[in-house]
Amino acid sequence: MRAPEFWAGRGPWATSLPPLLSPLSGLYDGVGRLRRTLASPESVDVPVICVGNVVSGGAGKTPTALGIAARLAARGLRPHFLSRGYGGRLRGPVQVDPARHAAALVGDEPLLLAARAPTWVARQRPAGARAAVAAGAEVLVMDDGHQNPGLQKDLSLIVVDAAYGFGNGRVMPAGPLREPPAVGLGRADGVVLIEGAETLSGLDAEIAALAPDRPLLRARLEPSISALPLAESAVVAFAGIGRPEKFFATLEELGCQIVGRHAFADHQPYDPDTLMRIVEEAAAKGARPVTTAKDAVRLPPEARAMVEVVEVGIVFAEETALEALLEGALAPFRTEAAS
Repeated sequence: MRAPEFWAGRGPWATSLPPLLSPLSGLYDGVGRLRRTLASPESVDVPVICVGNVVSGGAGKTPTALGIAARLAARGLRPHFLSRGYGGRLRGPVQVDPARHAAALVGDEPLLLAARAPTWVARQRPAGARAAVAAGAEVLVMDDGHQNPGLQKDLSLIVVDAAYGFGNGRVMPAGPLREPPAVGLGRADGVVLIEGAETLSGLDAEIAALAPDRPLLRARLEPSISALPLAESAVVAFAGIGRPEKFFATLEELGCQIVGRHAFADHQPYDPDTLMRIVEEAAAKGARPVTTAKDAVRLPPEARAMVEVVEVGIVFAEETALEALLEGALAPFRTEAAS
C-alpha cells in the first residue's frame, strides 16, 4: 500500500477526509491501548533492543537496527535479529535462510537482516525470542515491534524521519500514526532523528516537548562506498519502500541525474514485465536502472543482474549518547551473569 497524500497533509483530501475518518482512528487507538494494558510482557534471558517508530511506513528502522547490531558485534556479542516478517507467509518462529527463503515467505527486511546476523521471523515475538536464545543469541535486536506488548524490551528507540515527522498528526486511518506520538515516545528510551536534505520546521521542538527527558540521537543514511561509481551517472530509479522519495533524494545527494523515477507500494513484489519495462526505459535513455537493497531482494532472480543496488548505512552524529543507552541495556545482564 502506498501512503495516501492526505496522511502528509497534502492533496485534495487533506482537510476534508481526516475528520471523517477520526471515529475509526479513535477505535484503532483504543484497541491498541487496551491491548497494551491487558498484556503481560514476557522476559527472556538476554537484552532485548527494539527499534521502532510511531508512524506507518519507512522511517529508517532497518538501517538503524543494522547499525546497532554492528555496534553490539564490535563489543564481542552475538546479536540476533527478531522480526514479524511483514509481507511474508511464514508465521514462525523460523530462522531466515537467504539461500532458500524468498521475500514472499519471510518478508524483504528479514532477508536484509539475515545477510548480517542470524535473523528470526515470528508473528509471536516471545516465541521467536526463545528460539533465538536457544540458538545462541546473546542480545536481540527487534526490527519494529514498539507497539507489540508481547516481549519485554530493555531498550526502545523510536526512529523519526526528519522530512516527514508525524505526518498530519492523526492516528490511522485518518493519518499515518500507529499511536499518538506522546504515548509512543513516552514508552521509548530515546529518539533517533534521521536527517537529510530537508527537515520539517519545528520538528526538534515538537520532539523535545513530547519527550523532554529522552536523548535525541541525530543520524543520517549515507550510501555505501559501493554506490560511489554511480555519482554523476544518469539513472532510472525505482523503489517500493515506505517513502520512495527518500531514496530519490539519496541519489540526488550522491550526484546522480535521475532521468526516470518510479514509486511503488511498500513491500510490493515485482513481476518480470514491470522490471523489463524499467530496464528497457533505462537503456533507451542511456541510463542505469537502480533500486534499494530492500527492493533488490524482491526482484525476480533472473532480473537481479540487470539492476544496480544502492545500499545505505546509518551514521550517527554523536556516538556517546547511543553507546550510553546500549550500555544501560546490557549492564544489568552482565551483573546477573557475574552473580
